[in-house]
Amino acid sequence: MSAEDRRDQVLDAAVAAFAEGGYTGTTTDQVARRAGVSQPYVVRMFGTKQALFLAAHERVMARLGEAFAEVARAGGDQTAHELATAYVQLIKDQDLLRVMQHGFSLGADPDLGPAVRASFLRVVRQIRELTGATVEETRDFLAQGMLINVLVALQLPEHAGDDPDAAALISCVLEKKGF
Repeated sequence: MSAEDRRDQVLDAAVAAFAEGGYTGTTTDQVARRAGVSQPYVVRMFGTKQALFLAAHERVMARLGEAFAEVARAGGDQTAHELATAYVQLIKDQDLLRVMQHGFSLGADPDLGPAVRASFLRVVRQIRELTGATVEETRDFLAQGMLINVLVALQLPEHAGDDPDAAALISCVLEKKGF
């Protein structure tokens, strides 16, 4: 296996492990076991757990950016609806959503915060560039995205039948985007 393939394997394992345990609840040993490599190998590859988490978070945010770029490559109007649909399709892999959220929750951390803020702002700029949205339209798009995050993180789509309010919200927010 090439070094690049091994790095991808470790990052895939890191995304899964950090999605499950968050930054503080995940060890480099857990990531190594998931990847089928030794813990010293993971540390040699990334240096620190902090660097490993930032690489995993950046991988997730890059996948989001790629999903939005694919909408642009497909041509037509790059509307907020098309981007939202691409986002909803992406976060069906809830590990991606969870790692993204764990990163956002670390915004106040003096070491991790700057990197996660920068990755978020790259997405904000990409949305504005693709859609031509104003600051207010971008705010509204992101607010709906945060609502989508909460609904998916709470697993409300899987439990929509348990409560009519949940079902109505899922119908209004997610079903039109193919969730």
